[in-house]
Order: sequence, then C-alpha cells, then structure tokens
Amino acid sequence: MALIKSISGIRGTIGGPVGEGLTPLDIVKFTAAFAKFISSTTTKTSRTIVVGRDARLSGPMVKDLVIGTLVGAGFDVVDIDLASTPTTELAVTGENACGGLILTASHNPIQWNALKLLNERGEFLDAAEGAEVLRIAEAEDFDFAGVHELGHVYTNTTYVRRHIEQVLAMDLVDVEAIRKADFTVAVDAVNSVGGIIVPELLRALGVRNIVTLNCEATGHFAHTPEPIPENLTDIAETVRRSGADVGFVVDPDVDRLAIISNGGAFFGEEYTLVAVADYILSHTPGNTVSNLSSSRALRDVTVARGGKYTAAAVGEVNVTTAMKACGAVIGGEGNGGIIYPALHYGRDAMVGIALFLTLLAKSGKTVSELRAGYPAYEIYKTKIQLTPEIDVDAILSAVKEKYASEKITDIDGVKIDFPESWVHLRKSNTEPIIRIYSEAHTMEEAERLAASIKDVIASMI
Repeated sequence: MALIKSISGIRGTIGGPVGEGLTPLDIVKFTAAFAKFISSTTTKTSRTIVVGRDARLSGPMVKDLVIGTLVGAGFDVVDIDLASTPTTELAVTGENACGGLILTASHNPIQWNALKLLNERGEFLDAAEGAEVLRIAEAEDFDFAGVHELGHVYTNTTYVRRHIEQVLAMDLVDVEAIRKADFTVAVDAVNSVGGIIVPELLRALGVRNIVTLNCEATGHFAHTPEPIPENLTDIAETVRRSGADVGFVVDPDVDRLAIISNGGAFFGEEYTLVAVADYILSHTPGNTVSNLSSSRALRDVTVARGGKYTAAAVGEVNVTTAMKACGAVIGGEGNGGIIYPALHYGRDAMVGIALFLTLLAKSGKTVSELRAGYPAYEIYKTKIQLTPEIDVDAILSAVKEKYASEKITDIDGVKIDFPESWVHLRKSNTEPIIRIYSEAHTMEEAERLAASIKDVIASMI
C-alpha cells in the first residue's frame, strides 16, 4: 500500500491501514483540510466547490466521501461527475466557484486514486498553498458546519459539452480545414473519461471516420495507462491496420496527449508540445516555457520563431507560474501536456488534439512528414538506486561543482547543458534514488551521456 502527500494533494492505493493507503478516513481528512484552506483564502462570496472524477473503479466511492465531507464543511458542491481534469478546471471558473477537486490518479494504474486540488482560478495550488493544506490535515485543524449550515449538492453534466465548445471557439482552431481534410483518426482512451469526450470532440471538429480503441469508460484499464511507447502497441497496430492518418492517446484524466503517426510509428510525447507550439508561434509570435526535463526541441523552434524559451522546475504549477512571469503564448511539459493560456492555464489534451489536427490539415503533410521537420532529439531516462544514509543533496552539489564550466541550472536538482546535449539529475521525493534524464541527437548518445554521469556519481559515492 502507498500514500503520497504532495503540494497538489494526496494520492495512494485504495485500501489498507489508515495513513498507509488511500483509505476513507484519509480521503475525509484531506478533503476537510482543503475545505478549511479554501474557506480562509478564497475571494469568492459563494461557498461552492466543483468535483469531477475520472472513470477508475474507486471513483464513485471516493466521490461520495469527498462530496459528503464538503457538504459537512458547509460548502455547496457542483458534481460534474465523469469529466477530464481540464474540464473540471474550466468548470471551476464557469461556476464562479471557490475551488475544485479532481478525483484522479492520472497515469497511475487501476489501484490508485488521488485528490487533486484547484484554487478559485481552476489552477493547481502552489507550493506554499499545498503545504498549508498538508499542515491543516496533519494537525486535524478543521471543523464542520451545524445542521442549518450544511451545504447542498447540485449535479451539472453539461461541462463536457461546454469544454468542447470552448475548444472549437479558439481562434487558431480551423474546423472547416479539418472537415475538408477528411481524416481518419484512431483513439485510445484507456477505458476512462477520454472515451466520452475525445470522440465527441472529433465529431464536433468534423472528423467523420473515427476508429475507437478502449473508449468504453468502464475503469477497467485495458493496459497500463501511462501513454508511453511500451503501453501503446495495440493503438499502433490499429493505426497501421486501419490506415488512419493519425492516432491520439490520452491518459485517464485527459491532460496528456500522445500521438501515433500514420503507419503506426510513435510521434514522441515530447513532440506533442513541440508541434503544437510551432503552429501557435507561426501565428502568434512570443515566448514559451517547459520544464527542465523536456526536450530542447521546444527551445529550438521558439528561437527560430523569434521568441524566448524559459525552463521551469518540474511540475505543472511551476510551468504555469513561469509562463505568467514571461508572458508565454504556449507552454507545457514533455509528457504530452499542452498548456495554452488563450483558453486556460492547465494541461489539456483536447486543446492539443484540435490544434494538432488544424496544423495537420493546413500543412498538407502527413504526421510522419511533420515529425521529420522538427529538430531531432532523443531522451533517455534512468535512475541510480542509493542507500537511505547517502546524502543525495551533497552528491548533486558535487556534480554541480565538477561541471561548473558548463551551463548549470539548479532550480530543480541539477541540469547540465552541453552544446549538443543535456543531462538532468533530480532527487526523488519518495525513495532514495537520483533520477537521470539525458537528451542528445540519438538515443545511443543520450544513453552514453547518462552512463558517464552514473560513473561520476559512483566514484563520488
């Protein structure tokens, strides 16, 4: 059993002893802490919180506990039920609510669930706000409403449609161009809410030929839900067999988008953001942001379009904070997370699908031809297992000193930028390991770079 407390909420495996898994008591405690935090910080006069969930099996149980706790804390609840993370974010502002709770463990397997916490702007809490929620929960510093102050529950299942309408209304989405292109599109929604919202979006965009895979929102995930190549062999084969122009894969809460090229090749999660950003920048010149572990290709296309690229610490809230600071027109994370502030400050696969299909239709190219036109990089990911008594911070400091002649970024671990490659070392928050990400023009070069850094660390230990 596992229970992981972080600045954005709490996630864990369902069941087990209290404090060791995501048990009903843990769910109630953290929901009550969030309610207390929102009560003391919101600028809204209403006492309304939006609750949405993905389709995983524990969702109904978790939702009942969360809604009951919020009502007991004196909040009205707008229950939007099965909805994506970005849909829930938009619903918070649509309802003029004090905040929101998304019940999803994102790409984690079926036994996991989580409470993800949103402020009144429909954005994730920052580090200080998240820490305060954790403090309240630890101290059990919350109270509940009397019988005459209990909240009420309102069901509103219109936000999937509203989300789609808002995506279609974006200036750089060209529905007519997509319709004329007459694409055949394959979709793998891993048996969660993407199976509801993605085909509906495609139909609204004028796509008539849709090949669906795992689009029944049963919560019985057909494969490990993280949209990475080893989990996507079935959709790749579906694209090949059907002759589809493109395949789209989303994670259970639809904030990450992976793309399968015509012919079944993996487009590369990193290049979801690169392609969409290049399209946006071609019409709206400006700055971009991604996290330190994302591909250098975004920097390259940004500079080529006359903009400035900024790297942020890993984590969606860190990326959005940096985007606001530099006025970025597009940003996100290399895991297929598109953040387009023209709609909202949240990773949104629906936005990515609409913009990518517009790019594809207007380019006159195939997906594989588009991919070949972007800077070529490969990312390799590995880790070093350490014993608990080893001082990870001291090791990272020593690595930083050894490579002091290179460009060093230390806002989140240590990233070393070489002329044609980079390596990023981060300390895990949950286990005694150092995560190592390296990027170069070929996978062989990236693996060699990671191996050399491992050797350096081994000599230090």
